[in-house]
Amino acid sequence: MEQAQRRAGTDGPGDSGPRPGSTGTALELLVHGVGGATPQEMLEDPRTVRVTGDDVAAVFRRAEDADAETRPEDYRGRPVPEAYVWSNLTSGNGSRALWLLLLPFMVVNLAHWMRPPAQGRARTVRLYGLLVRLAGLTLTVLLVAAACEVAVDLAAWQCAGTRACAERHSWLGFLSPEVSDGGWWSLPGRRLALAAAVPAALTGLLWYLSLRTWRAYESQQPMDRDPEEDTGHTALGRPGFWYGRRLVARLRAAHTAAALLTVAAAVAAPAARHDRRPGGPALLDALGWLLEAALIAGAVAVLGVVCRRGRSERRLDRELDEHLVRRLPLAALALLALALLYGGWDRPGWTSAGRLPGDMTFGGIALVQGLLVIALGVVAHLLHRTRPTARTAMRGLGGPAVAMLACALGGVMSGGVAQRVSDWLDGTGTSLDGPPVLLTWQASVIPPLLVVVLLLCGALARRTWRIARAERAAVEGDHEGEAGDPGRTRRIATARAMAGLTDRAPLVVAVTSAVTLLLGAGALAGALTTDRTPADATRGTHAFLHGAAQTAQALGSWLIGLGFILFVTWGRRAYKDASARRTIGILWDVGTFWPRAAHPFAPPCYAERAVPDLTWRMATWTRATGGRLVISGHSQGSVLAAAAAWQLAPSARRRVALLTYGSPLERLYGRWFPAHFGPAALGSLHEEVDCWRNLYRRTDPIGGPVRLPGDSGPAVDREPLKDPLTYGRTELHPLPAPILGHSDYQADPAFAEERQRLLGRLRTDVPAPRRTAPPDEEPGEPHAPSDGPQGRSGRSSA
Repeated sequence: MEQAQRRAGTDGPGDSGPRPGSTGTALELLVHGVGGATPQEMLEDPRTVRVTGDDVAAVFRRAEDADAETRPEDYRGRPVPEAYVWSNLTSGNGSRALWLLLLPFMVVNLAHWMRPPAQGRARTVRLYGLLVRLAGLTLTVLLVAAACEVAVDLAAWQCAGTRACAERHSWLGFLSPEVSDGGWWSLPGRRLALAAAVPAALTGLLWYLSLRTWRAYESQQPMDRDPEEDTGHTALGRPGFWYGRRLVARLRAAHTAAALLTVAAAVAAPAARHDRRPGGPALLDALGWLLEAALIAGAVAVLGVVCRRGRSERRLDRELDEHLVRRLPLAALALLALALLYGGWDRPGWTSAGRLPGDMTFGGIALVQGLLVIALGVVAHLLHRTRPTARTAMRGLGGPAVAMLACALGGVMSGGVAQRVSDWLDGTGTSLDGPPVLLTWQASVIPPLLVVVLLLCGALARRTWRIARAERAAVEGDHEGEAGDPGRTRRIATARAMAGLTDRAPLVVAVTSAVTLLLGAGALAGALTTDRTPADATRGTHAFLHGAAQTAQALGSWLIGLGFILFVTWGRRAYKDASARRTIGILWDVGTFWPRAAHPFAPPCYAERAVPDLTWRMATWTRATGGRLVISGHSQGSVLAAAAAWQLAPSARRRVALLTYGSPLERLYGRWFPAHFGPAALGSLHEEVDCWRNLYRRTDPIGGPVRLPGDSGPAVDREPLKDPLTYGRTELHPLPAPILGHSDYQADPAFAEERQRLLGRLRTDVPAPRRTAPPDEEPGEPHAPSDGPQGRSGRSSA
């Protein structure tokens, strides 16, 4: 096999034409879906060998097929099966548990790719990307500000400055003026400077995680080819789309600098405010003004970097902006060092009382995030109006809605940590002022939000129950002559109705994000106008209103605490338990398909490794053998297969057949990411590959039809597969057949039939001529498939 690889690597990857002496052997390249699968399962053989790749992602063959290129006569009537296994890209070692901290960053990065398609609106598209990048920057500042609130304000300023709290937590005793008898670290500025090590360490951890994954993912170079060969219907075919290392490096430098500047401001601002009091030291006052001016200049520089044009996709951009990437974080680190020195200077008479002015910081972040989301909604609406499509989720407002949820998630996580730490430090509830009032207001709006979500879920459940009742007649019609078991019919109908809930996800996201925006605005207004917690602000009003405020405040605090405990427990379990880590990996499989274009601290884009892997494998095979390649993708594997096909040169793309099953290409990606997987993009893919066939079931909650218009629709989509295969017991199925839903597509005879027709349609010399239906079929009937199994297993979950 290694000899075959060396033979396949002698020419350029873009040359896919047949070569003299090529074998014409067919290849079936299987790509699994979310949750992963072993090569043994995919190839249905316990003896497999790794053909190429590493421990993270690799291509496998059965041991008996290792030297298939040297025995072409043995593969005249069947293909050589290969399995591409990429599950370790998302569910590898225990460090993946740390990625739970990055969940808001991942969600806001998704919003970047959810923009509606646009034609001739390049400036509006750039504005959309800019607004999402700015929203991502506010999330970084929010996370670090929350860490500063916990370490600097609650622990070092309030608890260490209060004798009762410091005595209750002996590990803070050396910071307390009373407990330590005026020790060196007991001065307020020095306590703040020491506590700043916590948010600074968090910043270093985020920087390290981003750098480490950047080297493993974004540094994987795709094939270089002529930009003129790009397909005009989607950016996924551009040479530089899956090579975002320059943008990630630039954004990482900007976000790291922003985080360090936030820590510096948390230490310098209280000291500067003290120095400005009447009679304060003039020298320190002047130094404080200079330091704050430098911090503002650093913030302007960060904004300038973030506002620069985002990605260069039309070519492989190998430059790295090395001076910027190095100097901006180092400059911010130097300002932090100066801030620590300035804040830790001896100031006689300075004592800590009350809380640090965090309300202004958190209130400003919340206000900016709300304005950014509203502006993003306006821009998305303008883009959607240029090329409206009926299937686009939320009429093009999916991106702003998801960005709103990302901001809300960041606020809940930040406020939850502050609330829990405050309750832990202040055991009696009387010695500390606690976190900023705004965080308490934000916690108090969680119960009413949950009430709205529960009511919405109840309405969806009722609608699903009605649909399930209506589906019973359809089930009996599909199994005419077999039906007769009411319980069996009810289970099948319920599975179909439950699968349809996926299509109602836009309604859930729309309602949740809209209510979150309104409640968040109310919380911000209440905190700024009253400067008191909800329970205190409603004191003296109607008893019902005051009781509701007290209940919401207490319940919100407990819910945040419960969520924080679950979060830590889940992360700890994921670090130790491989199966739990794989469950978390399923979330990343869906959320980290896209490059990090909006936030550099988001979990890494596994497709920047997987898509080049698949593209190189397909290109070298078609060049070495003269063609005949079926790429078969299940679930998320079908999305990777389509993205890899777009990356091929047109000449190689025409020699590839595509078989997808349980595929979310249109049902999820086409609706939520219309600019890249919309009808025009999927239609162009159908025209550019040799042939394409798609299989789905009505019981599948993830996969669905591709829904191409006109004759292309039935040419790609086969009629829905029966599920279950048989209604009752038969000679071939003496035991009841299970309802398969999203798994085991290879168990259906239609799978092998479509796969064989795809292989028969391919030619060894030239691509097969395109036609609407095979000669033995009437126009409009299902025609030859275009893809091969994701792996014979197809067992991997969505």
